[in-house]
Amino acid sequence: MTKFLDEHFLLSTPSARQLFHEYAAPMPILDYHCHLPPELIAKDHRFENLTQIWLYGDHYKWRAMRTNGVDESYCTGAKSDAEKFEKWAETVPYTLRNPLYHWTHLELQRYFNIREVLNPRTAAGIYRECSDLLQTPAFSVRNLLRRMKVALICTTDDPLDSLEYHRQLKEEAFEIPVLPAFRPDRAMNISDPETFRNYLGKLEEVSGMAVNTFDSFLSALKSRHDYFVRNGCRVSDHGLEEMYAEDFTESEIRAIYMKVLRGGKPDLPEGRKFKSAMLLHFAHWDWENGLVQQYHLGALRNNNTRMMRLQGADAGWDSIGDFPQAAGLARFLDRLDRDNRLAKTILYNLNPADNEVMATMAGNFNDGSVAGKVQWGAAWWFLDQKDGMEKQLNTLSNMGLLSRFVGMLTDSRSFLSYPRHEYFRRILCNLFGKEMAAGELPADMELVGGIVKNICYHNANQYFNWDSVDVTL
Repeated sequence: MTKFLDEHFLLSTPSARQLFHEYAAPMPILDYHCHLPPELIAKDHRFENLTQIWLYGDHYKWRAMRTNGVDESYCTGAKSDAEKFEKWAETVPYTLRNPLYHWTHLELQRYFNIREVLNPRTAAGIYRECSDLLQTPAFSVRNLLRRMKVALICTTDDPLDSLEYHRQLKEEAFEIPVLPAFRPDRAMNISDPETFRNYLGKLEEVSGMAVNTFDSFLSALKSRHDYFVRNGCRVSDHGLEEMYAEDFTESEIRAIYMKVLRGGKPDLPEGRKFKSAMLLHFAHWDWENGLVQQYHLGALRNNNTRMMRLQGADAGWDSIGDFPQAAGLARFLDRLDRDNRLAKTILYNLNPADNEVMATMAGNFNDGSVAGKVQWGAAWWFLDQKDGMEKQLNTLSNMGLLSRFVGMLTDSRSFLSYPRHEYFRRILCNLFGKEMAAGELPADMELVGGIVKNICYHNANQYFNWDSVDVTL
């Protein structure tokens, strides 16, 4: 009988096993989208215990614990780290068939060489052993990255960010480039006028420019975009419910901006027009500076208003939304393409009903100038699991070119998330391996293995042009 999480985990045929062990596993990791805090990398932080590195900020685990009847005090509350870990260990057996069960035990194996199953009986010993290791130099943040063969990281950063820790890492010549990504969501969110006006005040401070008109606001933001590029940024990112692509005039956008600046609240059509205008400006800047633009579409965020008031955003109160995607996305990409200002673009959807929409939409704007210029990105967030990955890979195969896919990313805040790349690679190799065994693909290991290596590493390296990264301080 196959053992749980042995070397053949998720690999059902000899071809799949050879593809993974000989072609996929040795490849380095390019994490081109994550939410790791660069400050902890710059300071080469050591976590005091397993709870701090594993449970702090992890809304995947919090949601599972809450669903299992665990009180909030053990998730985001004041209980001790040891008590929080005990409640997580009590929850783990109930996560069977949830990706958290696989991820949990892959992380215990790959980082700590622990092959026991986590449950209330084993919890105390695992907590003690892992926490002791985490306090040693070999388990500092930088060494955790080295352990997983991470070759490059792109964090997610607001235009207001000083990028001081990215600059520090560059000055120290840390061998793993840690580059910023331009994430300007707050710079277009006029639906909350008070928060937006507070943001404008901070933008004035960091840019040294007044923002008392829409044109001066754009100039200040553009200066931050240029600043990011000078400090190694090669990627932008946008988290949107849907793609905004309303028709507007420049005079309308200037009037909407002044309305908000003077204390007014925009109506829904005004908000959509303003976001449409801002997205076009951001996309033009990305094209001018050679950035890859990423769009994460479809999350319905902060659904629980009571808990949102208590805890704020990114605490596990988000879900899949059912926003219309196709028409707005087509209009937006077409506007850029008409003006020859469409940068390399990656589209991510959260609603699986949009899989075929995204796969076919990308094909509309691939013009032969660059291989895979417009990409449908990896299965994201709630779809970042075995079934979701297989559906994404199969749909992309049927409606695009899987061989040009730029592969996996972590999209994580945790330094223990890198085994998710292994998880993806095993699933990828199993799909290819099963079809080789069934005679649906040629038994040409060099051909298929080369495609696997490309998806795991080479495609992203070429697409983002990482070899040419030159960070000017």
